[in-house]
Amino acid sequence: MPDTPAITTPAVARPETDLEESTRLLPAPRWIVIVWNDPINLMSYVTYVFQKLFGYSRSHAHRLMLQVHQEGRAVVSGGTKERCEHDVSRLHACGLWATMTPE
Repeated sequence: MPDTPAITTPAVARPETDLEESTRLLPAPRWIVIVWNDPINLMSYVTYVFQKLFGYSRSHAHRLMLQVHQEGRAVVSGGTKERCEHDVSRLHACGLWATMTPE
């Protein structure tokens, strides 16, 4: 018998699909900002705040204000968690009651 050592082949990695599946990035969850009804702020003021903070048209801001008034709440914006935290902070600074939640 010859004295040559046996040649072993290194283990071959599985197809790249396994690697792709394990490193695939998931989209960040979307968040929404909810404005709640309160007995303090005038409806015209709430409409004004929606126009100034979010750049909504007067008619869109008015519809959102009516939804807050009649249904008790309305979704006024959405996006990343950081963006929604910023929007909630701005709404609080204007005296409106707002919260955020994952969509």
